[in-house]
Amino acid sequence: MNSDVVLSMKNITITFPGVKALQNVDFTLRKGEIHALMGENGAGKSTLIKVLTGVYTRDSGEIVLDGKSINNRSPEEAQQNCISTVYQEVNLCPNLSVAENIFVGHQPKKYLSIDWKKMNDRAGEILNGVGLAHIDVTRTLGEYSVAIQQMVAIARAVNFNCKVLILDEPTSSLDDHEVINLFNVMRKLKEKGTGIIFVTHFLEQVYEVCDRITVLRNGELQGEFPIGELPRIKLVSTMLGHEFNELAAIRNNQQAETADSSKEEIIHAVGLSHAGTIKPFDLTINKGEVVGLTGLLGSGRSELARTLYSADKPDTGSLFFKNKKLKASEPIDSMRCGMAYLPEDRKEESIIADLSVRENMIIALQAKTGVFKLLPLAKQNELAEKYIKALNIKTPSPETLIKQLSGGNQQKVIIGRWLITHPDFLILDEPTRGIDVGTKTEIQKLVIQLAGEGMTIIFISSEIDEMLRTVNRLCVLRDGKKVGELKNDDLTQQDVMTAIAGGDNNGDK
Repeated sequence: MNSDVVLSMKNITITFPGVKALQNVDFTLRKGEIHALMGENGAGKSTLIKVLTGVYTRDSGEIVLDGKSINNRSPEEAQQNCISTVYQEVNLCPNLSVAENIFVGHQPKKYLSIDWKKMNDRAGEILNGVGLAHIDVTRTLGEYSVAIQQMVAIARAVNFNCKVLILDEPTSSLDDHEVINLFNVMRKLKEKGTGIIFVTHFLEQVYEVCDRITVLRNGELQGEFPIGELPRIKLVSTMLGHEFNELAAIRNNQQAETADSSKEEIIHAVGLSHAGTIKPFDLTINKGEVVGLTGLLGSGRSELARTLYSADKPDTGSLFFKNKKLKASEPIDSMRCGMAYLPEDRKEESIIADLSVRENMIIALQAKTGVFKLLPLAKQNELAEKYIKALNIKTPSPETLIKQLSGGNQQKVIIGRWLITHPDFLILDEPTRGIDVGTKTEIQKLVIQLAGEGMTIIFISSEIDEMLRTVNRLCVLRDGKKVGELKNDDLTQQDVMTAIAGGDNNGDK
């Protein structure tokens, strides 16, 4: 093994019921290297890390650390092998002091008791090394911001003299100044020879701090690249699995003409933002228009939609809905004004598994009318039957529990839930994820039909070809910022990927 290599993972394979999560994946980390591990949702990044840290047991493959074969059976064993992980959600103890969190389980002792002075002094020295000299190590960790807590987690890893440091989405909750501080610490650790695995969706940050990039897609290795040999646009195409000439845009001309001819504004956002997720943006959407939000996972697609719907309350800016300033403090206010929102996570945020199809379909309308105006059962049945037929939902009965339906039919039930409220503005976040091709096509046709009838729609999908078939206009997001719009002749695979990557076709990083 190359003396510069600190970690080598070869032919890693792991299978869950019905899913091959990783298939013969290789990953190599060198000493004093910051190595980005990238891929879209479901690519296998988290699974690979969990195999390395002993959370999952691999089916086959080999892991070699500093020339020695290892087989971590738990995160504790991984830490004993000098592999430390700092997660996006800090897994420390907020009720303990900063010093205790750094030394938990390894407190210096004096006469069989904790040597508090030695521990606090040593904690101060460690924090000084990661740019946190001003932190009072005797205060409880929970008194500090998430950014400080993450840096304390890194300090704890440094205290263990880790050879491999895994940073799993560490910058998602940090502001620009905090990101700069983190990168300075990462560079210091790199100089000391620590190998760092950096998991992130932010392209700008990858090109600012990383040396190499490994890309996964659908559990398979797509390649390992030196940072200087992988232009951003090539990185995006490698992650998404499309080459530029694969797809000619197939769009509905009638839909485009309908949207272009309408000048009635439905949505007009000015300087709207949400701290930590979306930077101030402007957006105007006309009646009957389907606007797509595109960008890599973590770009801010869902967060922008949530801000428009007041699921995340905006911190700055104004939102006008149908030419009136929207004063919505929570989603129910937006719904009563004529908005509807189908969130990305169907199982966690949409379906109520132990209720029937009928109950799931009428629940939004019931919330809109109020708990003191209960919908008669006959009306509920009439609405359920109408939309079961209109959406071609395959269910034995309206009284069938929704959890007994296929994923695609569950999705159509939730779409029916919102159509029952007769919204003027409908947000669909990944409405076709995880469902069969036939149902996907049905939903795409439905979106075009609804727009033709005058409904205004935001459509979010990770599949660019689906977006190109469905939308009139694409808003491109990158790192929480709206960076451009594409329409008409610019709605091509190549233009979309170029905009997402933030470069051009000539190899710009």
